[in-house]
Amino acid sequence: MSDAAVTLRDLEVHYPLGRSLLGKPPVLKAVAGVTLDIPRGAFFGLVGESGSGKTTLGRATLAAAPVSVGQVTVTDRDGEVFDMAHLDRAAEKRFRRRAQLIFQDPYAALSPRMTVRDIIAEPLEVMRLCRTRDEVNERVRAIAAQCRLNVEHLRRFPHAFSGGQRQRISIARALVTNPDYIVADESVAALDVSIQADILNLLKQLQRDLGLTFLFISHDLSVVAHTCDHVAVMYLGRIVETAPPRRLFAAPRHPYTRALISAIPSLDPDDRGRAERLEGEIPSPANPPTGCAFHTRCVMARERCRAEAPVLRQVADGHRAACHFSDEMASTPARTSQTEGVTG
Repeated sequence: MSDAAVTLRDLEVHYPLGRSLLGKPPVLKAVAGVTLDIPRGAFFGLVGESGSGKTTLGRATLAAAPVSVGQVTVTDRDGEVFDMAHLDRAAEKRFRRRAQLIFQDPYAALSPRMTVRDIIAEPLEVMRLCRTRDEVNERVRAIAAQCRLNVEHLRRFPHAFSGGQRQRISIARALVTNPDYIVADESVAALDVSIQADILNLLKQLQRDLGLTFLFISHDLSVVAHTCDHVAVMYLGRIVETAPPRRLFAAPRHPYTRALISAIPSLDPDDRGRAERLEGEIPSPANPPTGCAFHTRCVMARERCRAEAPVLRQVADGHRAACHFSDEMASTPARTSQTEGVTG
C-alpha cells in the first residue's frame, strides 16, 4: 500500500534457546516471515490463539522486540520513516513520541504510588515535551477530558478506580504525547463485557478524532469484527489470512479462521454445538511442523500440506489466504449467524 503507516517485509523475530556445543544454538521463531501493511488511519485487527506471536509482532513494530530478519518501518504523519532495525538514539527518541502501547492489564500497568495526574504527565516530563509545569498540566487536563476522565480524578491514586476507569487512564497516558501509531495489546481482555464496549467505543472515537493508526491485538474475533477495518489472522508466527471483517466472516478461506469463527458463542439455540473443534495444542514455535504449520490440527490436511508450505496469496479483492485448498473452502459457506452487524 502506498500510504501505509506500518510496513513489514519478511519479518522474523528469533529468540535463542540456551547454548549449543555443536554449531548454532536452537532458536524459537516467534514471528516467521510476516509481510503486512497497516494503512494510515486504519483500525487494524490482529487475532489468533495465545502463543501465535501476536504480541511479539506488535512489539517488533515498536522496536521493543528484535528484528532478526526482514524489515519493519513506521512512517509518521510528517513523512519521517523509522526503521525498527536501525534506530539510532536520536531517531529512537523521536519515534517514542510518535508510537505508544496500551497494555492489557490496567491494574498492573499503573504505579500505585503515583497520582493519575503524574501517571499521565510522566511521558511529557521524561521526553521533555513541555517547557513549563503549566503546559504539562494543560496537556494532561485536555487529554484526560478526551478520555472521559474528570478533573477531580487527576488528584487520586489508581486504587480508587474501576477497571474501565484505569484503562481510560492508560489510554490517556499513551495519547498524551500526541502519537500517530498505537498498539493496543489485548486492551479490553481483562474487562467486563459492558466495560469492553465502552472502551472500544472510546478507542474508535479517539481514532477518528485524532487520526490515529491502531494495531488492535486480540484473541476474540467477535470484538475485532465489530471494531476493525481490516483483520489479519495469525497462527504459529505466520499470517494465514487477511480480509475486511465482513468478508472474513462471510467467507473464510483458511480452516483455522473458520474454526475461530465457529467457536464464537451464538444466541441461536439451533446454532449451538456446531463449533469446529481444533484437536490438539498449538505446536511449539521452537519446533514447528514441516509444510503448512496448521496441518497437524486441520481437518482438510492432505499429503501436500505436510510437504509444502502454502503462500499467502490473493483469493479475492482485498482478501488473502495461505491455504492450498482455499478455493474448495469458497464452495462451503461458513456460519452466517456471526456476520450480523459486522462492519467493514
